[in-house]
Amino acid sequence: MRFLRSYVHWIDTFSEKVGGAVGWLTTLMVIVVCYDVFTRYVLNSSMVAVQELEWHLFAMVFLLGAAFTLKNDGHVRVDVFYSRMSPKMKAAIDLIGCLLFLLPFAALIIWTSKSFVQFAYMINETSPDPGGLPYRWALKAMIPIGFIMVFLQGTSMAARSFLILCGTDPKSFDPVDHEDEVV
Repeated sequence: MRFLRSYVHWIDTFSEKVGGAVGWLTTLMVIVVCYDVFTRYVLNSSMVAVQELEWHLFAMVFLLGAAFTLKNDGHVRVDVFYSRMSPKMKAAIDLIGCLLFLLPFAALIIWTSKSFVQFAYMINETSPDPGGLPYRWALKAMIPIGFIMVFLQGTSMAARSFLILCGTDPKSFDPVDHEDEVV
């Protein structure tokens, strides 16, 4: 059980750190959009590379931020029944959902996107638009990277749910310093 708690802590910490970095990517995206709007409507000038950078950043925010969102229970969920359930019942639903849906789906996306990224890298895919960004493979590589992070966070969520079902207090997973606790 100690290993599972350490694993949950390690993955959750990793997701939090990546989530913080993604927050800065979001700030950069806002700056790029403001620059694009200013140059387009004030200076009557527009660059394809800037427009592509906007959606590249958006894709990175979405893909790299998904694990952080999962960790913080920020994904859309129908809470009509779930919100009224006991912590153990919620843990059972989360465990089953992770094992039957989340982890297999994330593994499928990782597996199927591998050749997609490899092919883009082999041909050194770039933007088809004149003045567009090079290295399209780097953007496509965010797909398996993002889903690897979702997969890891899903294993953390499943382990947390298992520990709760085994009697671990759900409050013990809160991001509070537990180093002085007696184990």
